[in-house]
Order: sequence, then structure tokens, then C-alpha cells
Amino acid sequence: MGVKPKKLWDEAALQWLKEKEYDKKSIQDDISRLRNLPQLRGIFLDELNRETIMAVVEKLPCGNSTKNRYLALIRAILYKARDEWLWLDEVPKLKLYKEPGNRIRWLKPDEAHRLIDALPDNFWRQMAIFSLCTGLRQSNVFGLKWEQVDLDKRIAWIHPDEAKAARAIGVPLNQTAVQVLSERAGIHTTYVFTNSVNNPICGLDSRVWERSLKKAHIENFRWHDLRHTWASWLVQSGVPLLALKEMGGWEKLDMVMRYAHLATEHLQSHADILDTMHTLDTKWTHFKTKGQKEKA
Repeated sequence: MGVKPKKLWDEAALQWLKEKEYDKKSIQDDISRLRNLPQLRGIFLDELNRETIMAVVEKLPCGNSTKNRYLALIRAILYKARDEWLWLDEVPKLKLYKEPGNRIRWLKPDEAHRLIDALPDNFWRQMAIFSLCTGLRQSNVFGLKWEQVDLDKRIAWIHPDEAKAARAIGVPLNQTAVQVLSERAGIHTTYVFTNSVNNPICGLDSRVWERSLKKAHIENFRWHDLRHTWASWLVQSGVPLLALKEMGGWEKLDMVMRYAHLATEHLQSHADILDTMHTLDTKWTHFKTKGQKEKA
């Protein structure tokens, strides 16, 4: 086995982004996650052991599912360094965190208002409002271009190569979403949302996000949960699950069924049947009467 070149983690991360720039739909997520791993910078690849990596990921202010996304990215880069770039002999075995099944975290309207008010009154607040109005994924919002928007027809669209299900998504825009886009008009010729120096948004600033959550007294909430909130609100407002599936660009109906428990109106009449049962009503009346006598 030949001598491997001494390469830093920084070089591997940069090489990964160069290779995946045009063929990975979630490249913006990768950029954001790599920015949140400054502790790995300056470390040679052959010095990156399991203990070092797990210690860095453990300190991230996020849940187990998100931590596993970080571990998956780190592992993928290290595998590339070993198998294709020939920069590394061995990849440390990383133990994934236990994840809860089908996690659904959404905000009530008053909580959402608190979060919006807590965010900086700039592009961060605008992007959060737009996300709550459209349900678009983080990468689709951050990378949205004006060529994907028609304000007159009140519609936006996500190209197949930008969609998780690899098919085009038509996004109807409500009045609030249109207002956000109107406020952004003329700021940048290509991108809808840009940062304070008018550059494209590379990823979520975890410091801004965590600070805003703390100010709003909201815990255990990710940016992606804005999409869950959008879907939950629609279902609770009576939007059919099939319509939600199309609006959200989900590939399979079972991905939408996790919101089904929020729509119980069609079951209410069945639950009310128990109120009409004479025997149950008699027993309930007897129970209440008996309890009142005992208190007396």
C-alpha cells in the first residue's frame, strides 16, 4: 500500500462540494452542515478518529435525526477520500443516533407569530414567512430564482432536478407569499432571497436560528419543521390529503398520512354515537350522581 498524501478535512470538504455541485439536489444542505463543523477544520484526515467526530456532532444544537444527517455527510466524504481520491486508508466507524419514528413537530399560530417576530427583520424573516406560506423545503426556498416565479399568475415552480421526488412541483402562491416576493423584487437579478451583502443564501445560520428560537421560547424546532407546520395547518383547515400530497410534492401518499391524525372532523359523527347510547348515558349519569353524593 502506497503512502497517502497528507490532506486536511478542509480539502476533502471542498473537493466534495466541487464534485457534487451540479449532481446533488441537497448541496445547499451540505454547505450549511459543513459550515456548522468548524471544529474539524485544520485536522488531517488520517487524524480524524471516531471519538473526535462524535464529540463534535454531539455538541450540535439539534436532534438525533439531524445529527445523523451530519454523520452521514462526514462518512460519505471520508469514503470518497478513501475509495476515489486515495487520500485515506481507513474510515472510522461512526455510530448513528437513535431516531424517533415519523417525527412531526409543528407550531400553533401564536407560536409561529412569536418566531417570526423573534427573527431578524430582514431576509431571514421573509424566508420563514414564505416557507410557512408555501411549504417548500429549505433548499428550494434558499435557492429560489426569479425565473421560477410568475407573480401575475401567483405561481412558482420547482424544477425536477431541484425536487426531492425528482418531478416538477407547481407552487400556488397565496397573498402573503406574493407580498414577500414583491418586497424582494429588484434586490437581486437572479435570486429571490439574498443575504445582507446581496449574495445567495448558502445555508442556515444556526446561530441566528437558535437565538431566535430562544427569544420566542420555542424548543426542539428545525427549519424543516416550518414545512411540517404548513402541512399541519392545511390539514386542520380541511384540505384533503391528496391535495396536500400534490401541493407538497410528495412522491407517495404514505408520506402524507403522517398528518392524517390532525384531520378528525370526518370521524366526529362516529365518536358522537356514544353520546346517543341510552345504557352508557344512564351509567354516566349514575356515576356522576354517585360521585356528587360521596362528596356531599
